[in-house]
Amino acid sequence: MNTKAATTNETGPLLLRVLVFTLIISVMNGTMFNVVLPVISKEFQLTASQVTWIVSGYLIVYAIGTVTYGKLTDKFSIKSLITFGLLLLTVGSLVGVAATQYWMIIVARILQAAGAAVIPALAMIIPVRFFSPEKRGRALGTSAIGTALGAALGPIIAGFVSSALNWKFLFVIPLLSLITLPLYRKYLDDEPVTNEKIDYIGGILLAGTVATFLLALTQSNMWLLVTGLVILVLFIIRIRYASVPFVNPAIFRNKQYSIGMAIAFVLVAVGFGIPFLTPLMLSDVNGLSPASIGLIMLPSALITAILGRKGGKLADEKGNPFLLYIASTLLAGGFIILSSVVGMSPTYIQIFLTLGVLGQSYIQIAMSNTISRTLPKDEVGIGMGLLSMFNFIAAAVSTTAIGKLLDGGATTVHLNPFVHDKVAFVYSNILLALALIVVVMAVLYSLQFGRKSNNK
Repeated sequence: MNTKAATTNETGPLLLRVLVFTLIISVMNGTMFNVVLPVISKEFQLTASQVTWIVSGYLIVYAIGTVTYGKLTDKFSIKSLITFGLLLLTVGSLVGVAATQYWMIIVARILQAAGAAVIPALAMIIPVRFFSPEKRGRALGTSAIGTALGAALGPIIAGFVSSALNWKFLFVIPLLSLITLPLYRKYLDDEPVTNEKIDYIGGILLAGTVATFLLALTQSNMWLLVTGLVILVLFIIRIRYASVPFVNPAIFRNKQYSIGMAIAFVLVAVGFGIPFLTPLMLSDVNGLSPASIGLIMLPSALITAILGRKGGKLADEKGNPFLLYIASTLLAGGFIILSSVVGMSPTYIQIFLTLGVLGQSYIQIAMSNTISRTLPKDEVGIGMGLLSMFNFIAAAVSTTAIGKLLDGGATTVHLNPFVHDKVAFVYSNILLALALIVVVMAVLYSLQFGRKSNNK
């Protein structure tokens, strides 16, 4: 019997359980602040686009960090990386607790993101490394439970903590991730440090490209856009001629991988509109408090957590396209119905939010599984790391773009005839546009992956 394979079969499920708990804390840390953005905005007298830096700034660093950690797994042990990441997350949390000014909050969130980015990198790598392809869907579905539970608990905990204490106490919650550190160090092997060279210059150029482009988008600054293009050109030159490039350009010549990444980017950006837009909508249109917003968002996330593993099972048994079509129907349908009930009783939003949240979760499972099957074994680390990075860049782009649209204020144009509240028009229009994008992406996915039997 293969001892290494037996060990992998034993440690895989154990690591997955620990990972689920870590993901809960990680997702909570990423989404809790969505609920209190209106409170922070009023306290520091910020516009919608300015306050989104608490989310988008976190996601920019998170995005860069995930691909960096994914690449570093080629050289350093996962055990060492998770130790470093969780300790850095702790430092950022402590800075946040002590923060007294807005810029200190941003610094704290950046430090948190730099540490917490190791978690989504693990969430991509552990199912691929420790589970066979025919069981990978279930593993991804299980990790999706952690994501969904984090999304469920984040808003409700944020609402009650900010109402009963102060929103700054949200920085204390990520400290719970330290509980998992001894377990990771127990179940992960002491993999030797290899002589694999890391192209740090290429990594810095990649980070600079991502950060500058997102800054250009946030600030609507043409000079930043030009700077980003220059850095991108330098990055492309670097990976083409470096002896051991940070990202092997050959990976992008993999047509299935590249198209899958593009589709995933758009779908994740659209899906992230739900956790970002909903709290702002409920606060602006319905006048709800953070605690009430958390209660409205709780059931949909709990249902998604319960059904998360079912999505992975469907991917394994029926194929990724089957799951993607179900997910797209749920997400697009959820957007359309939510667009129609904006301004009505929050109970309607609470009920129909489940469609969108469940669809969003299933899309991530389907796309992660689809993309993992396009990669050869030696490109899994960087390939899945890039997927994680693209996911969080997409989320940052989504929050920034929606923030800009909301900054434009109320509009007299309404695309949905069922909506009559002028304050709700802009939210309804955005939701309809997101539904249309989901349909287009589902069609593109079908053309590329729908007829491929090996994508089952």
